[in-house]
Amino acid sequence: MASSVDNVAPIESNGAKRQAETALRSQEEPRGSYRFKNKRMKNGHAIGSTILKTNGDHEEVLLEDVNALLKSFKLEADGTVESKPVPEHLSEVEVKIEHISSTGDGLGFLKDSNAEHVYVVPFTAPGDVVTAKVFKRFDKSRYSLTDFVKVNIPSPHRDESLVKCPYFATCSGCQFQMLPYGYQLAHKKTIVEKAYKNFSNLPPELIPAIGDTIGSPLQYGYRTKLTPHFDGPPDARRSDGRNGIKRSFKEVPPIGFMKKGTRTTIDIEDCPIGTDAVRKGNKRERKRVAEELSKYSKGATLLLRENTERILKSDYEAPYVVKKYEEAVYEDRGAHIHKKTCVTDPKATTTEYIDDFEFVNPAGAFFQNNNAILPRFTQYIRDHILPLPSDDLNQPKISNLIDAYSGSGLFTITLSSLFNTSLGIDISPASINSATHNAIINNLPSSRAKFIAADAAALFASIETPAEETVVMIDPPRKGCDESFLRQLVGYGPQRIVYVSCNVHTQARDVGILVGGMKRVDGGMGPGVGCYEIESIVGFDFFPQTGHVEGVAVLRRSIGRNGGKRD
Repeated sequence: MASSVDNVAPIESNGAKRQAETALRSQEEPRGSYRFKNKRMKNGHAIGSTILKTNGDHEEVLLEDVNALLKSFKLEADGTVESKPVPEHLSEVEVKIEHISSTGDGLGFLKDSNAEHVYVVPFTAPGDVVTAKVFKRFDKSRYSLTDFVKVNIPSPHRDESLVKCPYFATCSGCQFQMLPYGYQLAHKKTIVEKAYKNFSNLPPELIPAIGDTIGSPLQYGYRTKLTPHFDGPPDARRSDGRNGIKRSFKEVPPIGFMKKGTRTTIDIEDCPIGTDAVRKGNKRERKRVAEELSKYSKGATLLLRENTERILKSDYEAPYVVKKYEEAVYEDRGAHIHKKTCVTDPKATTTEYIDDFEFVNPAGAFFQNNNAILPRFTQYIRDHILPLPSDDLNQPKISNLIDAYSGSGLFTITLSSLFNTSLGIDISPASINSATHNAIINNLPSSRAKFIAADAAALFASIETPAEETVVMIDPPRKGCDESFLRQLVGYGPQRIVYVSCNVHTQARDVGILVGGMKRVDGGMGPGVGCYEIESIVGFDFFPQTGHVEGVAVLRRSIGRNGGKRD
């Protein structure tokens, strides 16, 4: 019943597109500063904090891996290997790849040289010998950023037959399509391990063994949201608006995503990690933009969001269904048919199902983008949010949930059956409205699942549930929790904490503070003393083919509010 991805948007052979040249580096616009390209990370919570020591940004993570490689790798220096000078800007070099960084890029040294300088080469695997072109040098830190040019000697881990996108090794979206999925999952486990080693500031004995990364049921066709974009007319200037100048397009601009390491948009007519419905929507939107090009005087971002309608199979047989939804994708889900369509209006609403839970959200709002893994993910949280009966140790029964950063209610709603009361808190009133509506359509009364709009950094003053009977769920943005929130959380002292994060480096930082203690904050064991221990840490692969991994850390109090120590 499900449609075939191959029938959605035919694409050219990998070889033809992957070798096609976009603009030469000499013809591109300046790249700007590589460091802190993401302003949200530049202004992360560590700025101005005496406790938060890292923002877990791309540069910090990469530098940790570079330094580890420089420290551990023993270069041969027996007189037979020449120490070559560090190559100049834009020169091509031959590099042997040793490791994959937590950023997703390969790290290696010049082949047949003992120069202690690391080369960062995207789209590579350990064991590759590749040609790369240097575009940025950091001599003090002893590494250079490069563009991938070609593979000279392939790694035993590399399998080009796995690549399904003609733009792979050019587009910045995916890093690992040439790697078997089991290898990707194993690498992502090391990302979590290194995050806690490098950023938690905890001794090894306080960090449990990291669990194997839990994979996605779909490795392609999983993304329920894509946002391709196009830039303004080539002659457009920032001053056009204030000078009353309206530019126009002479031809359809490239519509797609950024070329790796640049600000250049490359034309991408199809993205195989998108769901079938999203890929159909992309094809339709590209056609619409071309037809309505005269309406645009500047660039734009296109929203492609999957919407699901659940239909009983008995109703699905009615003739009007097929006629009315000719662009729909149909999936057989047992007693139901899931009809998938692509919504492009950010103000419209979309519906998603996680098992039997229904979630309706504004199409442009945040919601997890891999629906295929969400049943597995939410079940894991349900299985671990409460202690095992053997772990109770005469502690009070946990009957209350506080879901900080609750968004549209994903965790509050899917976990509510485990608790007497569930409270979701978010800074966004729009998210609270969505969450309240989602609770209603899932038949949850306000006495079981309630939502309030409040700044998560100032929420615990209004919490009335006893801390020893409460678990706090945390799912913050990439920059993690701020210092004020962590101080309040430690002061409140819930019996358990489950921390979900799309940035395991800031997660490790925050967990390290909860376990190691905060200066002048008394969580029940004295000022500055940590009062939590890590029960488990595991990664989830929400984004196969990429270097991203979602972290789930479960913490428990190492001492009860009654002063009884855990044995």
